[in-house]
Amino acid sequence: MNDTSVAGASTPDASEDSELKRSITGRLLFFYVLGDVLGSGVYVLIGSVAGVVGGAFWIAFAVGVSVAAITGLAYAELATKYPRAAGAALYVNQAFGNRALTFLVTVSFLAASFAAAGSLATGFAQYFGELWAFPPTLVVALVFLLLLTVINFLGITESVVANMVMTFVEIAGLVIIVGIGIWYAAQGEADFGVLTQFDTRDGDNAIFAIIAGVALAFFSMTGFENAVNVAEETVEPEKAFPRALIGGMVAAGVIYVLVSIAAAITVEVSTLTDSDAALLEVVKADLVPVPLGFLTVLFTIIACVAITNTTLVAVVTQPRILYGMARENVVPRVFARIHEGRRSPWVGLVFSAVVLVLLLVIGTWVTEATDGGLDLVARLATVTVVFLLFIYALVIVAAFKLTGSDEHEHTFHAPRWLLAVGLVGNVVLLGYVVWDDPSSLLWCGGLVAVGFVLFVVQYVVSRRKAA
Repeated sequence: MNDTSVAGASTPDASEDSELKRSITGRLLFFYVLGDVLGSGVYVLIGSVAGVVGGAFWIAFAVGVSVAAITGLAYAELATKYPRAAGAALYVNQAFGNRALTFLVTVSFLAASFAAAGSLATGFAQYFGELWAFPPTLVVALVFLLLLTVINFLGITESVVANMVMTFVEIAGLVIIVGIGIWYAAQGEADFGVLTQFDTRDGDNAIFAIIAGVALAFFSMTGFENAVNVAEETVEPEKAFPRALIGGMVAAGVIYVLVSIAAAITVEVSTLTDSDAALLEVVKADLVPVPLGFLTVLFTIIACVAITNTTLVAVVTQPRILYGMARENVVPRVFARIHEGRRSPWVGLVFSAVVLVLLLVIGTWVTEATDGGLDLVARLATVTVVFLLFIYALVIVAAFKLTGSDEHEHTFHAPRWLLAVGLVGNVVLLGYVVWDDPSSLLWCGGLVAVGFVLFVVQYVVSRRKAA
């Protein structure tokens, strides 16, 4: 390997007080990946995807998860070479040894994670309002994030076990949707012809409609990249990561396609398009012999659990990115501090919680100032996709560049032709998202600028303390 990384980057600090605890088994990692990929996006984005594709929107989910799974191959390979926290930022640092580029990736990933967590917390509060309308949305979102922060502080094992339990609940909700579709089809009422219909916007052809649908659906495909940030806490990561990443993505893809087909054959595409909670429309169609009120409340609770699951993984990821890159001397060393009793990266956790609170408060203020004219959840989802597509492409390039470097008998080797397909797919989707919504670049630039200022301030303070 070219020794271009910063000093001490090639080997992790082995001191007792700086090591994270290895307690995540391969099975826990699989459900960690599956739960984060399934996430809450499918609960709210199916309607938007259906609006730009038509009844055949299941194809957009199938293509999107395929591109994401191919990208996952690059992550699996690099995770077996460098089983340490920090994920994409670490891989880019190892491949290019460019501090500025590594810093950009670190800030971009953090910005994407913060944006996703902020939008998910707001979405949770909105769903919670269906159950209890008394607490203000902002208060619910803040309490929600603080509770997840406490769970994260208790330790990674507690966080991953909670993730696995919520994943089963989350899958149960999607099984309900598929079950409704099967029941409806068994009655002979379903029109399967809708699954081949392309009712596209603005007269676009089917190819552009699918690309537009994939770009919208990609927020639902993300999440697998968070798993590599717990590599330093995984038992036998060389064996666990390839199986968990690829297995989780394949399982999520099958579930997405089945849910999409069930939604398409049970509810009018226009109804899905006009709803902010499209899957809830499948439940409200009252097609199965179960009391509608009970089923609606049950599904709303499940949706809240699904959002909690995805947000928990984001909260787990943020401090570990800071921890990993602090050990690579890219961000201040203070973020590498571990709580003596809980073995959690508590400095990064506190910093991340503060940033998220500020995002929610400022975002709520902006929304109220525009009289609700700004859809903060949708905007932050788009920003998240732009950041992640950029990072995914860089990670695949890093995998190419690091071919033959730091390999051992347990290294996973991704097929190069598949990685090339994944690189093209990510670049095409990134280009389309930017072309379709150029204002998203302004939001991305703003988040990067804020992150840059925060890190510079922290860096200067740490250098003064060191002096």
